[in-house]
Amino acid sequence: MKNETEVNAFVLKGFTDSNDLQMILFFLFLAIYLFTLVGNLGLIGLVILDSRLHNPMYYFLSVLSSVDACYSTDITPNMLANFISKSKIISYYGCATQSFLAVTFGTTECFLLAAMAYDRYVAIYHPLLYSVSMSPRVYVPLIIASYVGGILHAILHTVATFSLSFCGSNVIRHIFCDIPPLLAISCSDTHINELLLFLFVSSIEIVTILIVLVSYGFILLAILKMHSAEGRRKVFSTCGSHLTGVSIYHGTILFMYVRPSSSYALEQDMIVSIFYTIMIPMLNPIIYSLINKDVKEAMKRLLGKNFCMDKIKFSH
Repeated sequence: MKNETEVNAFVLKGFTDSNDLQMILFFLFLAIYLFTLVGNLGLIGLVILDSRLHNPMYYFLSVLSSVDACYSTDITPNMLANFISKSKIISYYGCATQSFLAVTFGTTECFLLAAMAYDRYVAIYHPLLYSVSMSPRVYVPLIIASYVGGILHAILHTVATFSLSFCGSNVIRHIFCDIPPLLAISCSDTHINELLLFLFVSSIEIVTILIVLVSYGFILLAILKMHSAEGRRKVFSTCGSHLTGVSIYHGTILFMYVRPSSSYALEQDMIVSIFYTIMIPMLNPIIYSLINKDVKEAMKRLLGKNFCMDKIKFSH
């Protein structure tokens, strides 16, 4: 990537210039970030520690949690630093790195959610073949492919964006180095970049949403064939959390990227960006813990085991 201009840093203006409001936002987002890390790392730990969760569905979930933790870490610490800093400066290459990581984790999450939908389809529609159909030779390449897809997509947009000239203002009216606000301040012709963004994001969205819809179409057929109310409850328990996560995530991504640049509204888009980069990584552990019966039972077993250990230590 070559910087063709004198711009060697950007200023992330964020929400507000009010010092009082910035301090309130600092503590609010610090609490959200800590909750995100505890929730996602806790979910990963739960999958590792509980042998009953050692199956592809929860391996996918633990990978999703790691992506969410990384996604939030790419955005939030720098945003928190800007709340208490007067300069709010991010270097040219720091901005490129943040942009690259944001696209990588965002795209990887799209692919992972699609892979998780396929996993649920195999588990419910072909339960007897599940261990064969979703063996490590299948789910490990799916996880790797999700990451590779995310990295390649990020390379494309990062190189395309940071090949542009930034000869005017270096002030980004946003909380992080996202692609649309960077295109907005470039003095180059950005039509090709906007076209690339629209085509690739919409293609990824169409493919991944289609995989989810087809998978859940077959799951619905399987539910309709079930005679057991308990069996249906179990399906809703395992699929309800994933479907909720998919709906929230894809809804915000579609709103943010798959639309003409003329409808770019700064304040509105900052709120949407916060939702999918900071709020969704915090919400996912809650969604997958509260709706999913297996995760709730694993938490009870782990807490019960720790409580028993404490009682034994206390009695000695």
